[in-house]
Amino acid sequence: MKTGFIGLGNVGGKLAGSLLRNNIDLTVLDLNQSLVDDFVSRGAHSANSPQEIAEQCDIIITCLPSPAACSQVVEGENGVLAGISKGKIWLEMSTTDEAEVRRISELISAKGALSVDCPVSGGCHRADTGNISIFAGCERKAFDQVLPILTKMGRRVLHTGPLGSASILKVVTNYLCTVHLAALAEALTAAKVLGMDMNVTYEAIKASSGNSFVHETESQVILNGSRDISFTMDLVLKDVGLFDEITKRQGMDLEIAPLMVELFQDGIEKYGSRELSPNIIRRLEERCQVQVLGEGFPAQMADDEPEEPGYEVVVKGRCDA
Repeated sequence: MKTGFIGLGNVGGKLAGSLLRNNIDLTVLDLNQSLVDDFVSRGAHSANSPQEIAEQCDIIITCLPSPAACSQVVEGENGVLAGISKGKIWLEMSTTDEAEVRRISELISAKGALSVDCPVSGGCHRADTGNISIFAGCERKAFDQVLPILTKMGRRVLHTGPLGSASILKVVTNYLCTVHLAALAEALTAAKVLGMDMNVTYEAIKASSGNSFVHETESQVILNGSRDISFTMDLVLKDVGLFDEITKRQGMDLEIAPLMVELFQDGIEKYGSRELSPNIIRRLEERCQVQVLGEGFPAQMADDEPEEPGYEVVVKGRCDA
């Protein structure tokens, strides 16, 4: 099937790269023409508009920085809605608001097409090798249709339930990632102030009950000093803001979520919206007059696992898989 990919940023470009690497007939579109040109030089096709992609392709994928950007691409002039038709499938791979996914899916359904929200999780370095995880929210029939294309982009693919469920779980997991990052910033800075060797500190946390995926990845680029995890503070604020918003819609009065929003708002005020997200530790470094650095850590994360065929993650106790 012909596949169109709209949005070739840090994550989208790597997911689209996996499709191209796996010999999928791919058409791409991005505001940055140089990114499009690079894909064309490697065998992809290009399109002039989202409408053109929707007209030419069986599967239309969007991976965009915000719900507003997705709305513009789908509903705007020459958008996906203008070109999509019966039997086609829209895959929303952005981190977005589940209510917005459901709203747009109704417009897609009116055209006779299917919708799946399928955000990814696991870091840009795993997206680059096709080893990232993918959540998919949709009817089971739709999931079975899109599983072959999803396993070309990710290793572990989880059917999360109805449309919108994947977006909720993605926001939940990104919220947890942010909490872990904020806690690690405090823990690493405290260890530095208390005179600990930072390489030993890294290994101690990794070997302990305090370990996390965030520590094994983001702590490394923090201790290198690059702070480059290919993610910026404005994107973190968007994600924790979505979590805060959807929980408030349910009448929840949370304690940590509003604190994360305030923390990254402060980080953006101090360092700018495009500051790399692990540099949230700078707030503490400057306050304590230290630099939290180690030796021999990488400037960027690279996936050291070989690319493997993707598969569906079977949920224990659930028999619809």
